[in-house]
Amino acid sequence: MMASYTPMIQQYLKIKAEHQDAFLFFRLGDFYEMFFEDAKKASQELEITLTSRDGGSADKIPMCGVPYHSAAAYIEQLIKKGYKVAICEQTEDPKAAKGVVKREVVQLITPGTVMDGKGIHESENNFIASVSEFRDGYGLALSDLTTGENLAVFIERIEDVMSEIYSVSAKEIVVSSKFNEHTAAQLKERCGATISIEDGEITERIEIAKHLPGEELTETFMRLYTYLQKTQKRSLDHLQPVQVYELEEAMKIDLYSKRNLELTETIRSKSKKGSLLWLLDETKTAMGGRLLKQWIDRPLIRASQIEERQEMVETLINHLFEREDLRERLKEVYDLERLAGRVAFGNVNARDLIQLKESLKQVPSIKELVGSLNHKKAKERAGLIDPCGDLLDLLEEALHENPPLSLKEGNLIKDGYHQKLDEYRDASKNGKDWIARLEQQERAYTGIRSLKVGFNKVFGYYIEVTKANLHLLEDGRYERKQTLTNAERYITPELKEKEALILEAENNICELEYELFAVLREKVKQFIPRLQRLAKQMSELDALQCFATISENRHYTKPVFSDNEVKVIEGRHPVVEKVMDSQEYVPNNCLMGDSREMLLITGPNMSGKSTYMRQIALLSIMAQIGCFVPAKEAVLPIFDQIFTRIGAADDLISGQSTFMVEMLEAKNAIVNATKDSLILFDEIGRGTSTYDGMALAQAIIEYVHDHIGAKTLFSTHYHELTVLEDKLPQLKNVHVRAEEYNGTVVFLHQIKEGAADKSYGIHVAQLAELPDDLISRAQEILKQLEQTGDKPELPAVSEKKSAVREEPAQLSFFADGEKEQKAPAVSNKEKQVLEAFKSINILDMTPLEAMNEMYKLQKKLK
Repeated sequence: MMASYTPMIQQYLKIKAEHQDAFLFFRLGDFYEMFFEDAKKASQELEITLTSRDGGSADKIPMCGVPYHSAAAYIEQLIKKGYKVAICEQTEDPKAAKGVVKREVVQLITPGTVMDGKGIHESENNFIASVSEFRDGYGLALSDLTTGENLAVFIERIEDVMSEIYSVSAKEIVVSSKFNEHTAAQLKERCGATISIEDGEITERIEIAKHLPGEELTETFMRLYTYLQKTQKRSLDHLQPVQVYELEEAMKIDLYSKRNLELTETIRSKSKKGSLLWLLDETKTAMGGRLLKQWIDRPLIRASQIEERQEMVETLINHLFEREDLRERLKEVYDLERLAGRVAFGNVNARDLIQLKESLKQVPSIKELVGSLNHKKAKERAGLIDPCGDLLDLLEEALHENPPLSLKEGNLIKDGYHQKLDEYRDASKNGKDWIARLEQQERAYTGIRSLKVGFNKVFGYYIEVTKANLHLLEDGRYERKQTLTNAERYITPELKEKEALILEAENNICELEYELFAVLREKVKQFIPRLQRLAKQMSELDALQCFATISENRHYTKPVFSDNEVKVIEGRHPVVEKVMDSQEYVPNNCLMGDSREMLLITGPNMSGKSTYMRQIALLSIMAQIGCFVPAKEAVLPIFDQIFTRIGAADDLISGQSTFMVEMLEAKNAIVNATKDSLILFDEIGRGTSTYDGMALAQAIIEYVHDHIGAKTLFSTHYHELTVLEDKLPQLKNVHVRAEEYNGTVVFLHQIKEGAADKSYGIHVAQLAELPDDLISRAQEILKQLEQTGDKPELPAVSEKKSAVREEPAQLSFFADGEKEQKAPAVSNKEKQVLEAFKSINILDMTPLEAMNEMYKLQKKLK
């Protein structure tokens, strides 16, 4: 079949056969073309025209293409959708080629190996993962090509593997073809990543992996390295030594809990805004932003490490002027990690190196600033900072201050850096001076003041005379070259001779400058390890100043660590406090300890139970990353794990219902929690029938109380469970306070001792503006149910009422059930509030947003 195609199409098919899982961008002149199935699929995904061409067979071949100069945007679109793109370039000069021009794939771009473009967020890593399955667990390796970071960990459970991959937002996972298909499908679904197969022979371990313990991690990382080598086909010198870590070295927060607590993105919009990362991110560098996210994902569990960070934060808080100066200096430091990556990759341009130079200029001042702080550890940090002065001198000496983006236009290298380059520049300058003199001479000789000597890329240099002045020219003085509408263009032998000299000099300049820049790039490459160490120091300083800034600006308190006690006085939910006006936020206490390990929280819907529970978890995470916390006083134990069951999102991907997700998350906590863990259970059992749900909730409470002993916050609407306080010595009832006023409920958001007396569900329905008839009927049914006591019966169905009513009536919340009261006259202020109510779309708001909006309107009524 292939024999019937043209040689070029045969070449395409041969290369495509080696890259079946990627779009092949096949270079033809100024375009990247795609053929056959690639063309059909690409035309749909990229919304470009599908055409066809003759390929030597009877039928025409489907074809589409994109211009090579704008291909990056199209490649980005495909990568964003999870596809891979193989870039196939011409590898010989078409003029010198005999037969079909040689072509080969020069790079395979995949979701995990993107180096630049909009797909790379400056404050986020772009990790690619590799997972290997062994008898007693899984090897996980991570690499970020853009920064050179490499990590490896051995994990026993696949759930923890997924949690780690989710934490770092890896876009691609490399496995062997023998990897369990079901597990691979789970990884793809849960982590939203592209799965890639790599079975290449694993060569002798490289320098950056020589220290890896055991064959498991070595095999896992070397598979990843082999894949990177095959796809990138270029230097990977910037890859750093693999950092081995263990899950037990940090607080473990599973995938669901990270989602529920909205640590790095919100549940609803999947955006950073509204998350803990958004609140804390006062970093000034991209490197600092990435490190902050890593710290939030892996809070510390060693008191000494936490306290070392706390001391630096406290020192920076106490040195306001130095901190502000440090922030201004860091603002001028570019992304050293990714600059180093671009240098090694060979795609760094002169402007990147100018950014590197400007960054290095800030380092001596930063080193001096940190050294001036009155703290031993700060002075130690300052001593470790390497300003890379020799690299700064090299860049200062070599590069122009404002080089062009392109490397082949010249004007990259300074005068005086290279003798031959200076000679070419002199030749070019002298030639141009001669051209300028020629223009003046010819104007004087001919008397034509508008005569000019110009240049374009088609004709080179020329003398231009307007048609109105042609009669002033001597016959035969110039040789005609081009006729325009209003002018004639001429040349002379002498002008052409000078033109040749000038253009040759300029061509030599551009070629030599490119060669000199390539040499400079190789010299800079030698500094990559030092730059990466410097980047690490700068990013740590940035993250610590960020904690100091946010802690001072928002009046946070330094937490103290205890063995078992939780004592949070006037604690605030950090994110909610920022979203609301700080004066409107109601702070709450949380007291837990030896005889108070579990809190059973009751209270109305929308009263703030979930917010209170999340608040305790977020305060613990903030404390364990070294930041201060939003509270008047905070004493906290160091938690080894946090488990949450909050929210009611169905797991649509794996086809699991709300209740199944509830049970799986509860199981995860019950099986893996220790006495040093924190568990948050929000309304467990609500996804099934009342009695089933209540029975499960009670059994879970008892099991956690008797067998685990973890600090647990358990919110519920099953008020019957509050009697457990008398049976379980470690359990205490607390409730969120609410008051009834004029037939409506007012949420006070205050946590008080004891159990709540009512749920107020109908009042929340009222706030959601359900029809008045429906609300009245619900109140009627509620009264009937309450009167039946322990033997609930379905109340009689209400008679259908006429659609026309003389006067709307509603049962008052405080009525004795027998009298109907007329609604009191509505004041102007109340009318305004009612109008405001009508403009609110409750269904588009989270319970927390609705609660805050209700509170503001209630304040207006007062």
